[in-house]
Amino acid sequence: MIDIKVPTVGESINEVTLVKWLKQDGAYVERDEVIAELESEKATFELNAEQAGLLKTVGKEGDTLNIGDMVAQIDETAPKPEGAAAPAAAAAPAPVAESKPAAQPAPAAAPVTAVANDIKATPVASAIIADKKVDPKSIQPSGFNGKILKGDVLDALANPGRKPGTEAFGRNERKEKMSNLRKTVSRRLVEAKNTTAMLTTFNEVDMGAIMAIRAANKDKFKEAHGVNLGFMSFFTKACCFALQEFQAVNAYIDGDSLVYHDYCDISIAVSAPKGLVVPVIRNAESLSMFEIEKKVVELATKARDNKLSMEEMQGGTFTITNGGVFGSLLSTPIINIPQSAILGMHKIQERPMVIDGKIEARPMMYLALSYDHRIIDGRESVGFLVRVKELLENPELLLFGKDPVKALLQL
Repeated sequence: MIDIKVPTVGESINEVTLVKWLKQDGAYVERDEVIAELESEKATFELNAEQAGLLKTVGKEGDTLNIGDMVAQIDETAPKPEGAAAPAAAAAPAPVAESKPAAQPAPAAAPVTAVANDIKATPVASAIIADKKVDPKSIQPSGFNGKILKGDVLDALANPGRKPGTEAFGRNERKEKMSNLRKTVSRRLVEAKNTTAMLTTFNEVDMGAIMAIRAANKDKFKEAHGVNLGFMSFFTKACCFALQEFQAVNAYIDGDSLVYHDYCDISIAVSAPKGLVVPVIRNAESLSMFEIEKKVVELATKARDNKLSMEEMQGGTFTITNGGVFGSLLSTPIINIPQSAILGMHKIQERPMVIDGKIEARPMMYLALSYDHRIIDGRESVGFLVRVKELLENPELLLFGKDPVKALLQL
């Protein structure tokens, strides 16, 4: 009998939650087959069978287990069952046989009966009422002068048994245990708010130039690099140049010391099924546009599939979060500690702007930089955001980080 124990998943992690069994007690499992899903405070990971054999589950779904605790046992001496798939195959025709009687009655082909004259309904609604034998009294009319419309009948069919005019929802409550990941997010957000002198500064950027570049080059970019040209590569590039110019924004406080970084490890906030995670793009300042886009897609896909490793979520010197994908127009993001700043992207919206004395409709995006005022002063925070704005509104600057003519003249 082989004992399957909770593996070590990180230096600071002492316990995990057994989310669900993927193989049931008494099932025969193959070696390396995934048998359960576990969740630590930082990520979800899978537990594999160490040998083939008969599975005996020990832990229960929802249990909190310490590192090294026994989760299951496998009897490797148990013989592999023969013909286990045969009964299932034999049982497959059963639903077909059962479905035949249900398909035989054909009263639906009977002539459609007329709706009573005292019922006000459109011709289409009347036909559906008669065909589906819907009680007109169960329908809530929404047409003029109490007339039943087609949508009213379809709504009654979709919600059978509901009385007209009553609420579609009950007053039930349910209580769910917080996942380790959600508890960690909660703890870190409160810690960030209570331990930093957090302040937010705002600006807005005209996205017209970037949108024009994307529209003109997206097909060639996809063909050449196999990935879509998104906004994140532009923002990551702009932030990397600005972070190297305003180094305090890329630093953090360690006790009574300041730790500065010559590199830019950019964390990207991703909304995963289990909660918010922030995987890291390492040395983003050294990556090209398509390399950044590929890394973003890779990390976002892993986050959605709960496949992120601990290494991919640790570290990071600066965070970018995009609330615009959910329709957010403006927000104040919370710092991802121990980092000192986070940039919030938002929804692109056409707004009237004064250009050379004339009002034009321009695609504008609000930017928000939340920062720790203990290490970053107003001059640096505002200067950083203005620099990001300049780089985004003039994307050609992203090639050198400065005006090509000034670079040529060494100005």
